[in-house]
Amino acid sequence: MSQHNRLNQGGRIDRSRSLSFTFNGQRYQGFAGDTLASALLANGVDIVNRSFKYSRPRGIIAAGADEPSAIMQLGASEAAQVPNVRATQQALYDGLVARSTNGWPSVQRDVMSWVGRLGGHLMPPGFYYKTFMAPASMWMTYEKWIRKGAGLGRSPAASDPDIYDHLNQHCDVLVIGAGPAGLGAALSAARAGARVILCDEQEEMGGSLLDSRESLDDAPAADWVAKAVAELDAMESVTLLPRTTANGYHDHNFVTLHERRTEHLADTAAGAGREGEVRSRLHRVRAEQVVLASGAHERPLVYANNDVPGNMVAGAVSTYIRRYGVVPGQKLVLTTNNDHAYRAALDWQEAGRDVVAVVDSRANPDGELVQQARDSGIRVITGSAVMEGKGNQRVSGARVVAIDTPRFVVTGSIEELDCDTIASSGGYSPVVHLASHTGKRPQWRDDLLGFVPGEVKGMHYAGGVQGIYALDESLADGARAGAEAARAGGFEAAGAMTLPAAASRRESATEALYQVPHEKTSLRAPKQFVDFQNDVTAAAIELATREGFESIEHVKRYTALGFGTDQGKLGNINGMAIAARCLHRSIPEVGTTVFRPNYTPVTFGAIVGRHCRELFDPERYTALHQWHVENGAEFEDVGQWKRPWYFPQKRRADGQERLETMHEAVARECLAVRQGVGILDASTLGKIDIQGPDAREFLGRVYTNKWAKLAPGRVRYGVMCKDDGMVMDDGTTSCLGDNHFLMTTTTGGAASVLEWLELWHQTEWPELQVYFNSVTDHWATITVTGPEARKLFSEVTDIDLDREQFKFMDWREGRVAGVPARVFRISFTGELAFEINVQANYALHVWKTLFAHGEKYDLTPYGTETMHVLRAEKGLIIAGQDTDGSVTPEDLGMHWAVGYDKPFAWIGKRALNRPDTAREDRKQLVGLKPKDPKVVLEEGAQIVLDPDQAIPMTMMGHVTSSYYSPVLESGFALAVLKGGRKRMGETVYLPMSNGTTHEAEVVSTIFVDPKGERQNV
Repeated sequence: MSQHNRLNQGGRIDRSRSLSFTFNGQRYQGFAGDTLASALLANGVDIVNRSFKYSRPRGIIAAGADEPSAIMQLGASEAAQVPNVRATQQALYDGLVARSTNGWPSVQRDVMSWVGRLGGHLMPPGFYYKTFMAPASMWMTYEKWIRKGAGLGRSPAASDPDIYDHLNQHCDVLVIGAGPAGLGAALSAARAGARVILCDEQEEMGGSLLDSRESLDDAPAADWVAKAVAELDAMESVTLLPRTTANGYHDHNFVTLHERRTEHLADTAAGAGREGEVRSRLHRVRAEQVVLASGAHERPLVYANNDVPGNMVAGAVSTYIRRYGVVPGQKLVLTTNNDHAYRAALDWQEAGRDVVAVVDSRANPDGELVQQARDSGIRVITGSAVMEGKGNQRVSGARVVAIDTPRFVVTGSIEELDCDTIASSGGYSPVVHLASHTGKRPQWRDDLLGFVPGEVKGMHYAGGVQGIYALDESLADGARAGAEAARAGGFEAAGAMTLPAAASRRESATEALYQVPHEKTSLRAPKQFVDFQNDVTAAAIELATREGFESIEHVKRYTALGFGTDQGKLGNINGMAIAARCLHRSIPEVGTTVFRPNYTPVTFGAIVGRHCRELFDPERYTALHQWHVENGAEFEDVGQWKRPWYFPQKRRADGQERLETMHEAVARECLAVRQGVGILDASTLGKIDIQGPDAREFLGRVYTNKWAKLAPGRVRYGVMCKDDGMVMDDGTTSCLGDNHFLMTTTTGGAASVLEWLELWHQTEWPELQVYFNSVTDHWATITVTGPEARKLFSEVTDIDLDREQFKFMDWREGRVAGVPARVFRISFTGELAFEINVQANYALHVWKTLFAHGEKYDLTPYGTETMHVLRAEKGLIIAGQDTDGSVTPEDLGMHWAVGYDKPFAWIGKRALNRPDTAREDRKQLVGLKPKDPKVVLEEGAQIVLDPDQAIPMTMMGHVTSSYYSPVLESGFALAVLKGGRKRMGETVYLPMSNGTTHEAEVVSTIFVDPKGERQNV
C-alpha cells in the first residue's frame, strides 16, 4: 500500500531513510522520524484496533500519550513481545512488527463485532457485577471467557532477553516537560547555576513548538527550540532526557523517570546491533525543586458515533500534518467550542485538502484564527455542533445541528455534511496527573474550564499545566518558574531572562460544551463515547447516576471511567461534566478522581532493572556444595540455599544400569541412619551469636520457656511465638558462656528471626544490653547420626564422647580432624547424633576425613527428604510446615516448653491466656496412620469425620507432613485435627479430588522410639 496520505514535503521526518514495518501481517513503508501511528495514517490504515468492551472498530484519535485506542502488541519473536504500547509514542524503526491487541480472527472482521451492535442492551454499566453471580458452578467457565475477552495485550511467555537499568540521580531543579514553558524553565534555572535535569516523553524536545504555526523572533518556532536545546546540551550542569516519561511523583520530590533508550531502534537492544546496551532505564531522581511543565491535553467533544475511525482530536490533526507530513483524510469537518482548534482547519487547507466546514458551538466567535479561517474561504457554522458521525468502518459524513448549550437541547434542523474526517475540540485539560500522585486534589477553574494542580511543596507550575496557553505567556511563565525553583534551591539568577519575541493573539472565550445534545436521549441515541479505551458512554454515566452512584469515585468504578492505561487523559473532564449535569451539580461539586502512578505504562523490566534472576534471588551454597555436585546429589531450594535433596546411586537390574528413584534413595538413606550411620550437611541452619550482660534475660523474653539457669556447656530447645501467641520459629540455643549464647533457627527463618530480635530490642527493650550477629555463613555444620555415630566420630576427635561425660543436649569444644570445633549432642532424627560446627573453610577437610574413616561403617550421606522422614517419625515439627501462623505451642503438645510462671511476660504469653487459645476444639497436632499401609496421604489433604456428608463437608483439620517410612513399612503423617488429642484411636477420612477417600487412624505423633532411648545411648 502506498503512502497516499503522505505530503510530498514538510514535517520533521527524513524522507531519505525509508523504513519497512509490519502491521497485522501486512507490510508497509514509513520514514525515519515517524511514529507507528503517523506511518499507519500515511498508509491509509483506518482500523487499528477493536474496542475493549463492544469490539467496535477504532482508529487513531490523538498523537501523543493521550491516545486511547491505538494500543499495540509489539515484537517479531515471543521473547520480544511488548504489550500495550501506544502507536503514537512508538518511534518507527526498520523491521518493526505490530499487531492489534483486540480483534479475532482479524481487526477488520471481528466475530465479536455483534456485541458492538447490541452491547448497550447486553452490557450496561455494572453488568459484570449483576450477570455472573449464579450458578456458582459455572464460574470457572465465566472466568475463562471473561479473561479471554478482557484486557489489552498479552504478556510474553519467553524469557526477556533485554537488560534494564536503574539510576539514582540528584539535581537542584527537575523540569518535567520540554515544551515552551519547560525549555524556558530549564534555561532560566541552568543559567542561574543550578544542576538541572530536563525530561520529555517525546522523541525530541520542543513539545507543541515542533508543529506550531507560530514564530519566535520572526523565525519558525522549531529554530528557537534547536538553539535552546543546543545551549542546554553544552552545559555540564544540565542533563537532557528525551524519550523519558515522568511516571510517578512521590513524597519529598522523589520522581521516577522512565527512559526508553533503545526501544526506538529494534525489538531488543541486541537486535539493534547493540549487544549489552540497556533497553530502558528507570531514573530515581531526588530533586531539590521540581518544575512541572507537562502542558495540557486537548479533549474531544462527546457526540454520537464519535469513535468511528476518522474521528480525531483537532490538535492531533495539526500534529500529523505539520510534524509528520501526513494528512489523515481528504475532506474535513471541524467541530469545536474554542479558537485554537481552528488551527487544524487552516493546516488541513494549506495541505491542499478540502475543509468542508468548521462547526462552532459559540454564537459569535471573533478571534484572529476564526477570522483567518473565514478569510481563507472556509465555511464557519456558528451556534452549532456535530451531533452525530456517520459511517461504520470509516467516517462518511457528519450530522450538524444548531444547539442551545446551557439548556442542552437541539434547536434547529439537521444538516448532513459529506466528509471522511471529523476533528473535534472541547478545550484543554491541564495534565495534573503527577501533581495528584501525592494526594493533592486538583482545583477547578471556571475561566479555564479545567482542573489545575493543587499546591505541592517543592513543586512549581509553568505553562499549560496551570492554564497558560498563549506562546508568549507560556515562555515567560516557564522562565519565571525556573528562576523561582533555582532561587528556592539556593541559586540567584543574574538578571531577567531575555525571551524570544512571540506575537500575542486575540481569542474568543471557550464555551463550556462537553457533550453535544442529540435529537434522541443519550440512552436511545447512537453511542456517545466519553472514555474510548474502556467503552464508557454518556448513557452509561447517566445510568450510573440514576442507579444512585453520586460520588465521582463510585461512578468511575461502576462505569470504568478513567481506568486502564488511559488514566482519563481524554475523557475524565467530559465524564465529570456529564455526571454533574445529571446530578444537577457543578463540576467542582462533583470533583475529580485521584490519579495514581504510573502516568503511562512502564514495563516490568524497567521496574525490576537488574534486580532479577540471580541478582534478585541469589543462590546460596554451603562450603560442601561442590562435593555434593560431584557425588550426584539432587538439590532442592530451601530459602535461598541449594540443599542436597537426596543422593541417588546407580542400580543394576535386568542387565541395565539406572539411577535410583527418589523413593528408593530416601528409603536406603533412612535405613542407613536407623541401622548404621549417616551424615548430613546442616550448614544452612540459621545461627545467631547473642552476647551481652542481658542476653539471658532477653532469651527469656523471646522464648516461651525458661533460660535463667541454663549453664555453660548446655543446650536447650526453645519455641518462639509472635505476639499473637502463635508459633513463629523453633530451634536450639546453646550457652557458650554466662553472657554468650548461640541460637539456631530454621533455614528459612534465619533472617526473619534476626529481624524479630532486633525489632523488639530496639523498639521495646532498648535498655537491655544485648547484641546480635548472624554467623550462619561463618560456621559449617556437619551432623553424624545413627547407632554407629559414636564409633566413627571417636576416630577423628579428641573430645571425650562417653555418654556420661557428654550427655544429650550438651556441647563441647575440641578438635575434629585436627580442626578447632564445637560439637553439640543434638538430634533431629531421634538417633544418637553429633552436630559438628567448624569454621566454614575447614568444612570440606572435615567432611572428607569423616568419609575416609567412615568407609568401614558404610557412612551414607543423606539429604533433606530423608531428614524430613526421620524427624517426622519422631514427631518433630518443622515451623512453617507443621505450623501455619494459627498454631500455639499447646496445640503442638509442647506445654512442657511453656513457662507460664516466668517473671516477665514473654512475647505471646498474654495472647495464650485468651479464651480462644484455651478451647478444647482447637486444631491439635496428631499422627495419622493410613489403614492401607501403601497409601501416602497428600500433604494439605482435608480431614472429615463423615465421608458421606454432602458438600460442603465439615473440615476438621488437614495433613501437614506425610511420608513413606521404610522402618514402619507404611505411610504415615502428621496433621492438625480439631480436638485431636481426645480422638486417639478414632478413624478419620480424607476425601481426594479424584473421588477416592482414604481412611486413617489417629495416633501419637511419635512413630519411632517413643521413649527416646536411641538418642540417649
